[in-house]
Amino acid sequence: MRKISGWSLVVVGFLLTACSSTEWVHPNKPGDAFTSDYNKCQQDVSRDPKLQQGLQVLLLNATERCVQKEGWRLIEREK
Repeated sequence: MRKISGWSLVVVGFLLTACSSTEWVHPNKPGDAFTSDYNKCQQDVSRDPKLQQGLQVLLLNATERCVQKEGWRLIEREK
């Protein structure tokens, strides 16, 4: 059986995200605050020695978990 590379998973994840109509929302913050929180989480995750040698998809997952801990939720937009 053929092994799937980490980059392939990242590309597929981005394609699936691009096809969906979802957005990150926070109960107490405006939508433009997401970028700031996401960047902070991304910096925190990149400093974690356990993740420095990991696949890009692991870094992405850890960043999204951090953003969720900050109170952000990924919801599907109503059409």
